[in-house]
Amino acid sequence: MTPITIYIGKVSFQLKEKHDFPWLQELGEVFAVFDQQDSGNLCFGIEKDGQKRFVKYAGARTMEYSGEPNDAIYSLKKSVELYEQLSHPYLVKLENHFPVEQGYVLVFEWFAGECLHSHWSFPPPAKYEHPDSPFYRFKQLPLELRLTTLQKIFEFHVHIEKKNYVAVDFYDGSIMYDFSVNEIKICDIDLYEKNPYINNMGRLWGSSRFMSPEEFELGAEIDERTNVFNMGAVAFCLLGGELDRSFEKWDASLELYHVALRAVEKDRSKRFGSVEEFLNAWKKALK
Repeated sequence: MTPITIYIGKVSFQLKEKHDFPWLQELGEVFAVFDQQDSGNLCFGIEKDGQKRFVKYAGARTMEYSGEPNDAIYSLKKSVELYEQLSHPYLVKLENHFPVEQGYVLVFEWFAGECLHSHWSFPPPAKYEHPDSPFYRFKQLPLELRLTTLQKIFEFHVHIEKKNYVAVDFYDGSIMYDFSVNEIKICDIDLYEKNPYINNMGRLWGSSRFMSPEEFELGAEIDERTNVFNMGAVAFCLLGGELDRSFEKWDASLELYHVALRAVEKDRSKRFGSVEEFLNAWKKALK
């Protein structure tokens, strides 16, 4: 299949087949495009009257997506309820959403952060070693700033638990960090599910670096203890050696290490019962 190159304003990108975007230029000037996702979504940075926004669109046949556009449209529409129900200061803010002739559009407030898993620009090992990699730069930040970031991630997931949701496909690619003001936003919660949720796929969506054993098991219950594993894995990513969960790779205290280690227990019954319980133990270990 010969890719089709699409030109919009100053940007260009490739699709598997021709697709029209007349609605996009009405939203403003396109200054950036993010076209490498395997979700079937195309994302754009737009600017109008000095105001930047982030646009997510489903309906086109993107190069990295193997499914049908209608499936991507369904998932994107479904995510609207998530962004509305789980609205939070640490979550990107959904401003608008609407159908267009060939698909569906979500418009978000712009956040000037960088994705900590920018795997197109910095695929491993560059992600961990290149001085321009957002992940590498984050790992060079003082421990206090990284601990603050983690606590915000944990607090958001306490919030989603209270709303009766479970995190699916949360990983370092869901974390945006603005190095100029040391602020974070969580993005791309499109696959979060209502609790209780049963694993109906076998291997769920997500990065295996952050996934619990039950996320690979057909018919397994995905619940608060799954969230706890996810948070522990995030802690080892931002403070330690990611999948190397040895204390030698850990940048924080032994007390925090033991809390994170309990969170990623393969035996669900040994983990904390909820992210709130995990966060309370984490805060106690901080003192």
